[in-house]
Formats: sequence, C-alpha cells, structure tokens
Amino acid sequence: MITITDEGAERVNHFLENRESGIGIRVKITTTGCSGYAYGIEFADETNDDDTVFESNGVTIVVDSKSLLMVDGTELDYQTEGINSGFSFNNPLEGSTCGCGESFTMKE
Repeated sequence: MITITDEGAERVNHFLENRESGIGIRVKITTTGCSGYAYGIEFADETNDDDTVFESNGVTIVVDSKSLLMVDGTELDYQTEGINSGFSFNNPLEGSTCGCGESFTMKE
C-alpha cells in the first residue's frame, strides 16, 4: 500500500487541475545513482496490466509490479524547506541514501 499526506494530495490535485488531464500519479523506481535506486513521480494517464492502483486522500496512485516491491508501505509527502520544495518518500524498506540524496539502497 502507498499513501499520501494531506499536503501531498493538495499539491498533486493542484498539478492535475492545471494539467487538465490524468487519472493521478505514477510512482516508480529506476536504477540510477551511486546507491542503486531512485524514486520517480510522473502523471498517470492510464494503467497497465501489471499496475496496482491505490487511492489515498482523493489521489489515485499507480505503481508497476516491480516498483511496488520496493515502495510497499511508503508514504508520500510534499515538504517545503526554505526555498526548496518537493515530494519526499517515507519508505520503511529504504536502507540508506547516498551523500547527494538522489539514490538509495534497500534494507537487507
């Protein structure tokens, strides 16, 4: 299961309203960076056969089967710190992150 906070849902809904299309967001994991894996978020316009769909705080969250193995139990949030803002992932399966914060490893 993947959930999203009130702040995250508000931000996603704002983006979807401005875009004027889409069913929600797609959360995915890619292999990259010095630690191995990176989170990705993009608009979801449709679902695929291997997708799992979650609803949280009025937001549809789509995840492919491979990514779900690495993000199950994750909570998405939208945070603002100073002049920086963006989505953060509270993933109980995450081991450690690299120094630049762009990639992560899985717990063993």
